[in-house]
Amino acid sequence: MNDHEPNPEPEPQHGGAQLGTGPSPVELAEMALVEAELDRRWPETKIEPSLTRISALMDVLGSPQRGYPSIHIAGTNGKTSVTRMIDSLLTALHRRTGRLTSPHLQLATERIGIDNRPISPAQYVELYRELQPYIEMIDAQSTAAGGPPMSKFEVLTAMAYAAFAEAPVDVAVVETGMGGSWDATNVIDGQVAVITPIGLDHTDYLGPDLTAIAKEKAGIIKPAPESLVPVDNVAIIAEQEPEAMDVLLRRAVEVDAAVARAGAEFQVLSRRVAIGGQQLELQGLGGVYDEIFLPLHGEHQAHNAALALAAVEAFFGAGSQRQLDIEAIRAGFAAATSPGRLERMRNAPTLFIDAAHNPAGAAALAATLTAEFDFRKLVGVVAVLGDKDAAGILAALEPVFEEIVVTTNGSPRALPVDRLADLAVQRFGDERVVTAQSLPDALETAVALAEEVGEGGEMVSGAGVVVTGSVVTAGAARALFGKEPA
Repeated sequence: MNDHEPNPEPEPQHGGAQLGTGPSPVELAEMALVEAELDRRWPETKIEPSLTRISALMDVLGSPQRGYPSIHIAGTNGKTSVTRMIDSLLTALHRRTGRLTSPHLQLATERIGIDNRPISPAQYVELYRELQPYIEMIDAQSTAAGGPPMSKFEVLTAMAYAAFAEAPVDVAVVETGMGGSWDATNVIDGQVAVITPIGLDHTDYLGPDLTAIAKEKAGIIKPAPESLVPVDNVAIIAEQEPEAMDVLLRRAVEVDAAVARAGAEFQVLSRRVAIGGQQLELQGLGGVYDEIFLPLHGEHQAHNAALALAAVEAFFGAGSQRQLDIEAIRAGFAAATSPGRLERMRNAPTLFIDAAHNPAGAAALAATLTAEFDFRKLVGVVAVLGDKDAAGILAALEPVFEEIVVTTNGSPRALPVDRLADLAVQRFGDERVVTAQSLPDALETAVALAEEVGEGGEMVSGAGVVVTGSVVTAGAARALFGKEPA
């Protein structure tokens, strides 16, 4: 295992901010003050499983979350990609959307989107300041009763729901934060509930096995919301392990929800790799949608696309007698983005970032790299948070990385470099592991390794670098390459 000495003068192509029309320094400074206030609250990693505080705040605010219909997304992997695809499809179908995702890659404004774009830092600050007196009121009520103040995630959720009502939006597309039943987002009554693949993650809060985790996530499948015009409630369910599927179907029966399952009522009929993404043919609830270009890589993204399509069809009531406008669907998928999901940052050598943060996500990344690219040499840059299954992530990545540079992403929650290196050596062997004490140093090291000359004295062609291991890692790398929050 080798220690890397940082180059004091990194090449400009390896990072740096880009000039643009982004927020002013004053706006960013004001937002930083708000973020500092929010960071004094419980973080997303610390949860008291209850909807008491968020429900009380919604009541005080006049229940803004009931002012628009919602599509609610839960699961373990693929939630953000599915949420963003649904948002893009609805936008192409001329609906004004509100989007809530988490966590963010670079800036907290990414979490709250209107019209398929993040709100501005100025809007973020204004939202918080408008809600602040009411938030403090709920804090006081909760602490007086022996409970905690509102968590940061609860506050951000309230900000999003208020922003959507103020816009106003035609439909909210809401990704859960962690669970389902007691997730702060679950004060909405989504007429469409989407469950992405469920795996083992956050077992300290969600339960020790798939059955327990599925039970928590199934909590977003609700009875049909009360309405003057009857509205169907529909559960759109990705392919699942049998024990998880059983729990989800039982919940659907309990609340009298219609069910559409991947592989049965909808599916990917065909896919082929294309330049910059893939070409798809999808069986939707309302028929076949062909000639779909999706500018995202990986078979898992094709399945995410089928899930998103079925959710949008269910929202509009599409079925065997009614298909959505295929040109709009094509346009929506072609415009879909999922920053930090196998996103290309540079060429020569090719450098991707990916937010895989658990073994299932890492396995999907490895499968995509193997199936869709022909790298002669691939170097990994990996930084993992301390509460994640680092050993499982490394095991999934080992077959595709010739060498690995282990580092930290700068988060106080990050696994220390030496501990991650020990795990990497156990899986990769000493000769394939390099350490770097910061992400910029790790990027330089990985690029240098990818560009190393071969035995014949020539640079290895077809080399690549992949930065992964955490959403935080992907976001930090994205910022180093001057990408704007999206």
